[in-house]
Amino acid sequence: MRASRLPLLVLSLAAAASSAASTRGPLRVHPENPRYFADAAGQPLLLAGAHTWANLVDMGPADPPPAFDFAAHLVWLAGHGHNFTRGWTWEPTKWDNTKMKNPDWRNGAHTVAPHPWRRTGPGLALDGRLKFDLSQHNPEYLGRLRTRFALARAAGIYVSVMLFEGYGVQFQADAWPNHPFNPANNVNGVDGDLDGDGKGIEVHQLAAPRVTAVQESYLRWLVTGLNDFDNLLYEVSNETHPGSTDFQYHVIRFVKQVEAGLPLQHPVGMTYQNRRGKNETLYAGPADWVSPNSDGGWKDDPPDLGGRKVVLSDTDHLWGVGGDAAWVWKTVTRGANPIFMDTYDGKVLGQVRPQDDGPRRAMGAALALTRRMNLARAVPRGDLASTGFCLAAPGASYLVFLPAGGECSLELAGTPGVFTAEWRAADGGEPRSAPAVAGGARRTLRSPFEGPAVLFLSALPPSTPSP
Repeated sequence: MRASRLPLLVLSLAAAASSAASTRGPLRVHPENPRYFADAAGQPLLLAGAHTWANLVDMGPADPPPAFDFAAHLVWLAGHGHNFTRGWTWEPTKWDNTKMKNPDWRNGAHTVAPHPWRRTGPGLALDGRLKFDLSQHNPEYLGRLRTRFALARAAGIYVSVMLFEGYGVQFQADAWPNHPFNPANNVNGVDGDLDGDGKGIEVHQLAAPRVTAVQESYLRWLVTGLNDFDNLLYEVSNETHPGSTDFQYHVIRFVKQVEAGLPLQHPVGMTYQNRRGKNETLYAGPADWVSPNSDGGWKDDPPDLGGRKVVLSDTDHLWGVGGDAAWVWKTVTRGANPIFMDTYDGKVLGQVRPQDDGPRRAMGAALALTRRMNLARAVPRGDLASTGFCLAAPGASYLVFLPAGGECSLELAGTPGVFTAEWRAADGGEPRSAPAVAGGARRTLRSPFEGPAVLFLSALPPSTPSP
């Protein structure tokens, strides 16, 4: 991206985000309601938004791969009312997904660039380009992330940066031949495949001291180089295998150790370990936020962790490509933050899916409504609503999801006063106001929409007469 374009892009992004709160971080776990992060002013906020694979490193059929239009993507996110995206990395230099089990996901052989280390040679790697020098960090990589974080900040978008990527290393057939830690691909003699099985998953196990030293040097460089951004979160790795637990815990602690001596400290997350990883490993670890798998009902009947961890519930780890508007509202009313793995333009993986407009719109609507709540007091109170899905700041506001639409009853006994009421179709759209609702008893309310719907009640000042 040419530097001369940046001021205009920043202005356009800021204008696109004018209806949303700008980033005011770094984020911290909220001290009163640790289901959520709080901004620098201490205000809790929901995080919600879409993410797609090429948003930090380019992926595509050419070498070098075609540039991803990150500025346009931010305008797209802001246009949906989102405030978060998950930033992807990819460790191998190639990604051939033509042999994936699900044919709907196959989208060709991709080259991936840039990477954190310079390609200086001497000699050629197995992909035909110069070998990596793992002692030299790539300024293009850090510069790219800095540019994108600056643009995201102007658009009011928080971004998690993925430090490592384990799905490709574990499951991609050509991952190890194209990995920087393959000794054929670096000039340093570093070899991460200790058992010689041609997969190299040991790079995420603290098994090879030379590999760990390279990784720690990279982390120190990247974390220091990004420290000034207030819209930054970290994710250790995407779907790295269950044997990586010690490695992931070590990375979390190492990042926190590096940041302890820097001006800002940022949240660090740990996500589902594929395959057969246990959610309890995430909950018990040192991460500030987690993304679990579907165990325990995270698809259809999410649990309330009670603030044990901030949960960014990610469709990536529940369906892969999947999820709908109902999932968004079930997630939000159970005190978790919904994020959506999005095929976006269909160029990297999967196809363009018109049905995904529903969850995209629902995330934006959920953010708009939760900004009108006191999230410091908002807790899942399924016991108050006949549907079982209710996020309530009792006496002040109630967000209720009706999976089947129709009627719901809401317990307002012991809650005097009058509440404004508005309805929304679950997949977004314009709100529809309804007659005010008096507290003091259990009330039954009917949706004006066909199908799944959302009800929002907000208390009026005490002087307002009852209807």
